[in-house]
Amino acid sequence: MEKNVTMKTKTRQQTTPVTYKLIQKRARAMEKDTTRFLADLVRTQSFSSKEKNVIAVIKKEMQAIGFDGIHIDGLGNIIGRIGKGKRVIAFDGHVDTVYPGDLSAWKFDPFKPFVKAGKIWGRGTVDQKGGVATMIHAGKLIKELGLNDQFTVLFTATVMEEDCDGLCWQYLLNVEKLKPELVVITEPTNMNIYRGHRGRMEIRVEVKGKSCHGSAPERGDNAIYKIARIALEIEKLNKRLKDDAFLGKGTVTISEVKSSSPSLCAVADEAGIHLDRRLTYGETKASAIAEVKDACKRAGYPDAKVYVLTYSEAAYTGKVYPTEKYYPTWALAEKSPYLMNAVAAYAGVLGKQPLVDKWTFSTNGIATMGMKGIPTFGLGPGNEIYAHAANEACPVRHLSGAVAFYAALVAKLNGKV
Repeated sequence: MEKNVTMKTKTRQQTTPVTYKLIQKRARAMEKDTTRFLADLVRTQSFSSKEKNVIAVIKKEMQAIGFDGIHIDGLGNIIGRIGKGKRVIAFDGHVDTVYPGDLSAWKFDPFKPFVKAGKIWGRGTVDQKGGVATMIHAGKLIKELGLNDQFTVLFTATVMEEDCDGLCWQYLLNVEKLKPELVVITEPTNMNIYRGHRGRMEIRVEVKGKSCHGSAPERGDNAIYKIARIALEIEKLNKRLKDDAFLGKGTVTISEVKSSSPSLCAVADEAGIHLDRRLTYGETKASAIAEVKDACKRAGYPDAKVYVLTYSEAAYTGKVYPTEKYYPTWALAEKSPYLMNAVAAYAGVLGKQPLVDKWTFSTNGIATMGMKGIPTFGLGPGNEIYAHAANEACPVRHLSGAVAFYAALVAKLNGKV
């Protein structure tokens, strides 16, 4: 349930009234500097659990802007603060990226960013250093125009999201004890407003067999044949999963197959598959596990081991904060006052009505709203179809647009526009 959602208006203290037009004008004027900052982030490689150097770049930028407080937590997230109001809102963007993959698929060095054809090119420009750069520069604009006096506004540049979405925010909420009433995710949305997405799970299915010499397979019991039959039932299961009018259909797919045997001339005595399960409304951890167990039974192997995996990798700080790889489904209500204020701020500063939709992939919102029920929505520069793709690029105009929206939202919640 949402709490404390009444947006109070406070008398403006500025001599020059703040307008959406002024916010937009200043964001446009900052566009070149925001692009410069994004380029700094892109050229600083920061894969999951290896984000230390990019956190240092962000800290330096926050210091130059004059953030009211800067803190790096035990997991390595950096939290910048503006204001000291009793009410807390947070903007979030993860700083880690996936690896570039096959470099022959790139037309340029993914870590030497450049601007061409109205876009900034490089790994992470879309997913999601563009969101990180713009939210921090929105902080600069908020301070410059005096757009906040009611809130503590936090800007969390978070780690390890690509490996384990939401882990960073579990740490922020459970260990750092942050208590925001609203979280704005800056993942790419093609400059639309997204209010949710499907959840996901990582499930392992394992079967045992009996090894023997490969020259006489009839003496053994091949685990690969067993897991293959289960795999075919998983394929059928995908077609039976629930659908939802907003979030779409639940899905399951096999992303890895492994087996073991004493040698390559022996029957496999163990085999397993890794399942990527996407959960729509009405699907839970328990129901998803039950469906996989049923698929194993249909294949003829009711004793197959089925379990949810655990993430327990060390952060760049050395901290290990284990979590189960279950990431709940979430969606903010269409009538949420926070969402309505976001739509109004968007229309005011960007001059058009936003498309309110959902992400295809998963975000840190699985922790903020999926686990903790904190109202969450998002807007970010760049189109999500370019996330994890070669030749990644983000429109430069999206950068100033995102800066303007984040600043306008804070102004709207403070009753200043």
